Amino acid sequence: MKIGVSTASLYPMHTEDALLEIARLGVKNAEIFLNCNSELSGAVFSDLKSIIKEYDMNIISVHPFSSPMETVHIFSSYDRRVTEMLDLYKRYFSLMNQFGAKIFVIHGAIASAKCSDERYVERFHQLIKAGQEYGITVAQENVSYCRSGKLPFLEMLSHELGDEIKFVLDIKQARRSDLHIHDMIKSLGNKIVHLHLSDADEDRDCLPIGQGVFDFAELFNELKLQGYTGDAVVELYRENYGDYSELADSIITLEKLL
Repeated sequence: MKIGVSTASLYPMHTEDALLEIARLGVKNAEIFLNCNSELSGAVFSDLKSIIKEYDMNIISVHPFSSPMETVHIFSSYDRRVTEMLDLYKRYFSLMNQFGAKIFVIHGAIASAKCSDERYVERFHQLIKAGQEYGITVAQENVSYCRSGKLPFLEMLSHELGDEIKFVLDIKQARRSDLHIHDMIKSLGNKIVHLHLSDADEDRDCLPIGQGVFDFAELFNELKLQGYTGDAVVELYRENYGDYSELADSIITLEKLL
């Protein structure tokens, strides 16, 4: 398992600056969180590619800033918005091929969305197929304020979409949803293809690795038993840590447990 850092951990630092900061820490693996459409091309995109090449980085996954729009675009009943968003995500898939990234992380519809399970499954299948055209795996992340914050919903997707559906396990978001991580692993099994990691204690649900009480050794053992073959990134919010070095230290702590 490769372990890296998400550029989201340095938000609102500009994406290319965040990736450079991570690279200078000696981190070789990363998830890129793109924060606006202008970063899909032009100078910023060129800078990202240059950093990846110069520091010999491995980009595990890409996360779109457009997650809040997925409810009214992809999971909408308005067909033109669906087509428009799929076209946008195909732009992401194309640039991911240039980064070498294989996992595309989406949040999906918010919990209050007026979207039937049938429509959700249909739209997600469209996303899966669009990603496959580019060799990209579209993966549903569990997010506390989204439909995906409930295990029965994730299980429904798993049942309806079979082997094609893949999942991102975000343990911070699981805590916020009161979603038991061990139940999620047991239920979704080897359909989990990517991890977002953070530590926690009784008072704080997002901390650098090693500063909380979460049992990562047990997590890795459970995933191994389910045949997990994916990678992981440390994903914190900027207010959850002090110095950038804590991101690199988190990786070192995790690698000792593998």
